[in-house]
Parts: sequence; C-alpha cells; structure tokens
Amino acid sequence: QVQLVESGGGLVQAGGSLRLSCAASGFTFSSYTMRWLRQAPGKQRELVAAITSGHITNYADFVKGRFTISRDNAKNTVYLQMNSLKPEDTAVYYCNVLYYELRWGRGTQVTVSS
Repeated sequence: QVQLVESGGGLVQAGGSLRLSCAASGFTFSSYTMRWLRQAPGKQRELVAAITSGHITNYADFVKGRFTISRDNAKNTVYLQMNSLKPEDTAVYYCNVLYYELRWGRGTQVTVSS
C-alpha cells in the first residue's frame, strides 16, 4: 500500500535551517507530483511547495527564496530544504501525493523559536 513517511523536523532558532525528507513507497514515485504542505495550530493546511515528475517546482509566496523542494527518484524520496526559518514557519509539515486519491504521511513537527 501507499506509504509516506516524513522526517527531519525539530526545534531550530530563527534564521536556522532544516531539511525534511519524505520517503515514499507503494507507487511509481517517479511518475507523480509530490507536495509539501503545512498546518500551524489553529490554521488550515496550506501548500508549501510541489515538484512534478519532470522536476518542475512551484512554491508558495511565503517561502520563495527560502525553501527548496527536490526529489531523488532513485531513493523514492522528496526533500524540503528550509533556510532562513521564521517563527511563523512553525507547523506540522506533511508530504502528499495524488495517487487515485490524496495520500498523506503523518507529518513532522517543525518549531522555530524567536
């Protein structure tokens, strides 16, 4: 079955960096667009970045220039490099894929202290 497992979250000071990973299995990873989303306490889940099977990327305005999404099809993994982190980036970060239906991981917590 489809599995998405996020990792790499943690506590970091403002201005710091983290690299999130999402390991995928159960589908032909290289053929699908992968997305990172986040949900802060009391807020709706929002799209952070996406990368197509052809490595075309798209970013939310609030992360442009700070975050980079990438994928390694040999490892069935999508990454989110997060630099210049801000306290408002604090959230649970999820990866997802539309494989017949939306599939989600359990998320990884990112906390940015001021």
